[in-house]
Amino acid sequence: MTNLMQATADAIAKAQEARLAIRNGLAIPTAGMAKGMTQANMISLPRDWAFDFLLYAQRNPKSCPILDVCGSGSYRTVLAKDADLRTDIPLYHVWENGKLVDEITDATEIWAQHPDLVTFLIGCSFTFETPMLEAGIEIRHITDNCNVPMYKTNRLCRPAERLEGELVVSMRPIPADRVADAVMISGRFPSVHGAPVHIGSPDALGIKDIMSPDFGSPVRIEEDEIPVFWACGVTPQAAVMRSGVPFALSHAPGHMFITDVPDAAYHV
Repeated sequence: MTNLMQATADAIAKAQEARLAIRNGLAIPTAGMAKGMTQANMISLPRDWAFDFLLYAQRNPKSCPILDVCGSGSYRTVLAKDADLRTDIPLYHVWENGKLVDEITDATEIWAQHPDLVTFLIGCSFTFETPMLEAGIEIRHITDNCNVPMYKTNRLCRPAERLEGELVVSMRPIPADRVADAVMISGRFPSVHGAPVHIGSPDALGIKDIMSPDFGSPVRIEEDEIPVFWACGVTPQAAVMRSGVPFALSHAPGHMFITDVPDAAYHV
């Protein structure tokens, strides 16, 4: 498959089972699904915009760590044998001129209408949630069976060609005495966003109401917990919006592509 660490047969079977359920219509956030297997964000752009985004990702690796690039028109990836990127993501967003125009569960027709799409699979922070759980750190959106909260920030990414946009972050409330552990664990996964970009006051990121995320769902924050923010793979969608990209296809925030690669492959 790749030169990355190979998963066990049982783990791959669980990932394949999850993708099959998604292909058959399961449209829910994927946090906690196929535990131990890497998940990825997706953004597909016309070939004319592919270099712009490749440069954007290279200049902003914390928020846009590329795991694979699928050639023009391709819906296959080395990250998962026999997967189909047109059908194996629970929910897709369709963008025109920077505006969200549709939300679909099957992108086969869209792919046919835009045969030159170049697809980028980007690291996802769900990947380090399993080791955090194993260390006894609660992941609130998994506990409460909801989507992770995500926010646009006041931090601008470094622009590239025609693309510019804000950094998007995901947030997990962490008990104060476990924040250092969360930083250490996530920091060992630099290819999937790595350590947090901010700890504490949402105001410092321009987030006025932490209970009103721009994407995903609000989650409980207990008195002994601190909001911890990680760079998020929804950042490319913020660039699509701010830059008015004529056409793009993406995953819906929190609805990821599940690969056949184990989380441990990205541990350093």
